[in-house]
Parts: sequence; structure tokens; C-alpha cells
Amino acid sequence: MIRILIRTVVYLISAALGILVAGSILDDMNVHAAGFLLAVVIFAAAQLILGPFIVKFVRTNAEAFLGGVGLVSTFVALLLASLLGNDGIEISGVATWIGATVIVWVVTAVGTLFVPYLLAKAGVKHAREERADNAK
Repeated sequence: MIRILIRTVVYLISAALGILVAGSILDDMNVHAAGFLLAVVIFAAAQLILGPFIVKFVRTNAEAFLGGVGLVSTFVALLLASLLGNDGIEISGVATWIGATVIVWVVTAVGTLFVPYLLAKAGVKHAREERADNAK
């Protein structure tokens, strides 16, 4: 149960970072504070749910495209988040949609590798500080 909770937190942080980075790089992508959290939750849930279905569909119908599944699921998740996310993110223009998909995909992938390390490092630091405080 703890493992699932940690994975969920890591993925939510990674998704939030991906959306924020894309929003800061792309002029035609706007991230609004009011709906940002809802958009991140919708994006993360959509990606986690749709990913396996897209993999299965591609594996049975077009195995050559298996490497692009992450990009497709990122695009669909961004689309759902922009439509259902209470104006948390707005993306306009084909080039911006493509750029946002690639940026969010890359940042989310890198984030899922490094966020657990950073969380573990912060946990160790906190534990050391607690021991030092208790030793006084």
C-alpha cells in the first residue's frame, strides 16, 4: 500500500513538473493556477489508465509503433486534462500540441527516475535531523 502511494506521489510530481516546464517553454500553452491541480490529477490518471490500453492495442495491431506509445498516451492525457481540467491548461496550435506532448513526455519520464531519489534523499536528511535533535 505504501509503495502504491509513493508511486502515485512520484507520478503526480513528475506530471506537474512536465506540465509546468512545457507551459514555461511554449508561448501558446498557458497553465492557470486555479485549475492546475485538477489538470495534473486528470493528466496523471488518464496516462496511468490509458497507457496499458494503448500498449495492448498497438502490440496487437501495429507493433512497429510500440515505441511511440508514451507519446500517444501523453497526447491523449494532455487533451483530456485540457478539456476536463477546469481551464488548468490551455494549448493552442498544432506545433504547440506537438511540443507540449514531447516536453511533458520527456520531463515526466526523467522525473519518474529522479523524483524517487530526491524524495529518498529528503527522507534520509529528515531522519538524520530527527536523530540529531533527539540526541541533544
